Amino acid sequence: MKHIELEQQGAVGRSPPRKDGADKVTGRARYLDDLNFPGQLWGRTVRSHVAHGRIREIVWDAAFDWTDVVRVTAADIPGENVVHLIEDDQPMLAADVVRHREEPIALLACADREKLEEALAHVRVEIEELEPVLDPLRSTVVFKSYRIEQAPQGLAQAFADARVIEGTYRVGHQEQMYIEPQAVAAIPREDGGITIYGSMQCPFYVHRALQRLLRLDDSQVAVIQVVTGGGFGGKEDYPSVISGHAALLARKARRPVKMIYKREEDVAATTKRHPAVMKYRTAVEADGTLVALEAEIVMDGGAYVTLSPVVASRGVLHAGGAYRWRHARIDCRVVQTHTPPNGAFRGFGVPQTMFAIESHMERVAVALGIDPLELRRKNALQIGDELPTGQKLTSSVSAREVLDVVAARSDYARKRKEYGRSVGEKRRGIGISLAFHGAGFTGTGEVKLKPRAGVELTDRGARVLSVSTDIGQGTITVFSQMAADALGLALDDVEVAENDTSKMPDSGPTVASRTTMVVGGTITRAAAAMARILQGYVAQVHDVPAAEVSCAGGIFSARGRALAPFAAIAKRYLQERGSLRIIENYRHPPEIRFDDATYRGDAYPCYGWAATAVEVEVDLDTYEISLLDVSTATDVGRAIHPVLAEGQVEGGTVQALGYALLEEHVWDQRGRLLNTRMQNYVIPTALDVPRMHTTLLENPYPSGPYGAKGLGELPMDGPAPAVVGAVLHATGKLIPEIPLSPDRVMRAVLS
Repeated sequence: MKHIELEQQGAVGRSPPRKDGADKVTGRARYLDDLNFPGQLWGRTVRSHVAHGRIREIVWDAAFDWTDVVRVTAADIPGENVVHLIEDDQPMLAADVVRHREEPIALLACADREKLEEALAHVRVEIEELEPVLDPLRSTVVFKSYRIEQAPQGLAQAFADARVIEGTYRVGHQEQMYIEPQAVAAIPREDGGITIYGSMQCPFYVHRALQRLLRLDDSQVAVIQVVTGGGFGGKEDYPSVISGHAALLARKARRPVKMIYKREEDVAATTKRHPAVMKYRTAVEADGTLVALEAEIVMDGGAYVTLSPVVASRGVLHAGGAYRWRHARIDCRVVQTHTPPNGAFRGFGVPQTMFAIESHMERVAVALGIDPLELRRKNALQIGDELPTGQKLTSSVSAREVLDVVAARSDYARKRKEYGRSVGEKRRGIGISLAFHGAGFTGTGEVKLKPRAGVELTDRGARVLSVSTDIGQGTITVFSQMAADALGLALDDVEVAENDTSKMPDSGPTVASRTTMVVGGTITRAAAAMARILQGYVAQVHDVPAAEVSCAGGIFSARGRALAPFAAIAKRYLQERGSLRIIENYRHPPEIRFDDATYRGDAYPCYGWAATAVEVEVDLDTYEISLLDVSTATDVGRAIHPVLAEGQVEGGTVQALGYALLEEHVWDQRGRLLNTRMQNYVIPTALDVPRMHTTLLENPYPSGPYGAKGLGELPMDGPAPAVVGAVLHATGKLIPEIPLSPDRVMRAVLS
């Protein structure tokens, strides 16, 4: 494997303090709740109390004083009553039919927050209740379906000639549980337009949604992301809903309106990870060689399409795992149920299918009597192998390497042997998993999106221009590092512009492990183009050949002689020429080709690779699982900021361990979510985090900026099946459904 030697004089590859860190730890950072606007009202939502039904009437209590309460229904929408996304099936406000509990029906705003709460109690929505469909396997409404086939002509014969192993795997909803709930403020403008300030991942999603909702042109909408307390996908598409609601109230009131969800409302009403039922059937040879795969995946999309087609797409494309198959047929459909729409969540469909294939590998290992690590190493993808889509892997493949690092770091071989002989009421086990994750949008997504980003010259350095949001992952710092090195500047001389859709280029949404690789790469090219322009200018001013001019540490030099500080050149350039602004379009690698109709070809330009080893102790009296130790190895291509990269791995791993062991939504038979608080929807805390050993591997992606590729989602993919493997090792029972709650463990052990 190739490893990059870090250049100590540059910013890339080092771990300077976060640019936004001081403001956040001192409390200077201003979140939406810290912002107030003259004449501001507060907004609330009137929601459905049934999961499925026909709206008969909205009854406003005549005895209540409504004079200072602004009321909005679907009849007040000046444009299209639709939440703009992939399909136009979701209304901004339900007008005739409701398809899930908590569906928005009407809106209220008032300056007095106590009266606003009282007003909610004086609205009654009469609904004729219809029978809800809550089981995705009973649903007859298919939002989207996919099939991927690899050498299908030999599939039947492969199953006839080899040993067949089958299993069904289930995962449920998962809540993003970001620190800051959904929050926006809408300010009406004199031109009839609207300005939105909000906690969000994708400002241009909101921008386009408001244009359709309010019938506005592009110049009449500005969407500004403020400091955001986490997203994990939950602030990808849902901010279009709450922003639309705040905007409708502000337009009618002609005053600013702020809406901030209470935690219970946020959990009950917003999008979650898609549940899935996944049936796997594999043909394997006696020595552990994987031959053929058949998989049927059913995902629960909830009430409306939202992002389900792309979640299912990414899930089906990863369903074969990081392994070679001679033959494969993978079917996936995502269906409608009468629960709140499911949407984006870190991993975007891959944690579901990776859980299934990796748990199935445990089943195969048991059936063949092979060590699970050796089974994985034997079949792990390598350079030259093909995926089920026909994509040939040509660079930056690290499946075996991450497995080997984790096996050594976790002392896997010794513990596997020692724990396999354990007796008594407390049994220890160790499990391992292998995961991979495509970076960037699927197929031709980046080409269709045409993302743009750039830099502009300031009187002391440069400013990064994009609308890729920092939601806690460190984008502001990483973009600054990349631009600084391309320009030869000190990190402090680079700033990142405010995310404002009326001023910044559309660099695409902050999703899909694309920010560093796609947008960062575009920014780096723009900075390099600016560097060339300034080198030419310096050459002209100092009468030296442009080819000999360079900039390092903020000083232009030529032939070993310092010529001028960057700041001096910048000021002179701006005085003489007014401005320097470079905007670049993303350049898709020309060798990457994908057919969206047949789902054949190169689904992603590159993949990240990760292995996870988890050590557990299972108490056979209480059936509780204790985490003892976790080791990870992750190929990131190049770690632009190693400490932030390690933080992404550790944070994602803990989130995935919560998925594996703790987090479960409970619904009643009428579609009502019963646990909407942090007291009864349990997520990991610092006290739940075991010893963690994090290793970053650098196997550069040739087309990535400085060799970097996507990272943010990959840590979510592998920990859950590693826990399943560890529990299997400890108890002898494979539990194919998460979370591994004590009751599930008990039923498995006693079965």
